[in-house]
Amino acid sequence: MDRIDWLRVLPFIALHLACLGVFWVGTSWFAVATALALYAVRMFAITGFYHRYFSHRAFRTSRALQFFFAVVGAASVQRGPLWWAAHHRHHHRHADTAQDIHSPRHGFWRSHMGWFLTPRGFATQHEAVKDLTRFPELRLLDRFDILVPVLLAVCLYLLGSWLQRVHPTLGTSGPQLLIWGFFVSTLVLFHITVTINSLAHRWGSRRFATRDDSRNNALLALLTFGEGWHNNHHHFPGSARQGFTWWEIDVTFYVLRLMSALGLVWDLKSVPASMRHARPHVAGTP
Repeated sequence: MDRIDWLRVLPFIALHLACLGVFWVGTSWFAVATALALYAVRMFAITGFYHRYFSHRAFRTSRALQFFFAVVGAASVQRGPLWWAAHHRHHHRHADTAQDIHSPRHGFWRSHMGWFLTPRGFATQHEAVKDLTRFPELRLLDRFDILVPVLLAVCLYLLGSWLQRVHPTLGTSGPQLLIWGFFVSTLVLFHITVTINSLAHRWGSRRFATRDDSRNNALLALLTFGEGWHNNHHHFPGSARQGFTWWEIDVTFYVLRLMSALGLVWDLKSVPASMRHARPHVAGTP
């Protein structure tokens, strides 16, 4: 098992401790709304682009929009698109085996966030994303991924300070918008995102007899905009839609369909009819 890199643990702890600032800065409807909006926008960037586009190439888009959502995804403090895609592709090749560094078989906390704090977890495997490394702007963003979150934090502070002067009735300030809009929103976003590693391979139902422990979990699907239909996803990873039936809510796919109608994305890959129907669970499989 990889050792924890304590130089990376300290900033991670600091991110959590910063959320305690809510007791000093107070709250306002504007600050909470900003936190929710940034959660939603960045969650879509992670699910729609970091995952379904960069990791699985489930649809196509322009180079400009590709970079735009790569930047938004980087603002989530989940590193750059090359790192994210490389790790996720590795996960699909080795799901729930000894080589899968965030399998719950290694323990809950290791799968939830401990893996992220190891040297192997923090490295980018460029050979796994050769199709993406041909874009210099993505390589640059991946190398300096911390710059985007820092810029977001600075902008939130400046916006809050400006609003405090010109629109005091909003009841917000620079420190308040920084704490709620960046630290609280980012921390909630991170922990809900990684529940797909720690919980969606443990809790839920299995429609398909995949070779891993993946589960479908409706609650996680709501919180992650569709990622909770994880057994569906492991059955056919290349689909832009993870909720295979009408009642499996997949917000990310609905947004992608809207973007497709507007001509922003195209060639959304679907699940072949022959693979959409449930297969009986095979005895002896996870």
